[in-house]
Amino acid sequence: MFICICNAITERQVQAAVSEGATSLSDLQGQLGVASCCGCCAETATEYLPGGRYASQAAVSHAGALVADAANDPGHVLVEMVEVAVRRA
Repeated sequence: MFICICNAITERQVQAAVSEGATSLSDLQGQLGVASCCGCCAETATEYLPGGRYASQAAVSHAGALVADAANDPGHVLVEMVEVAVRRA
């Protein structure tokens, strides 16, 4: 799931940053760029920090790695995009 649409930051990226020691929104902003554009994601991102609603999920899901990598996760092989033109009749 995307946490920050503006910067294409996923839930797993936020969880990884927290497991690597991020403890504040400032830490997440510095490491990932979360909430550095429109700010709509700030509240959701802070829920993954220690003491937040999803804090316990961060450690569990990061250790589990049951889901395939998201397209913007590091190490993911990118697939070439094809441009498509649409004409109206």
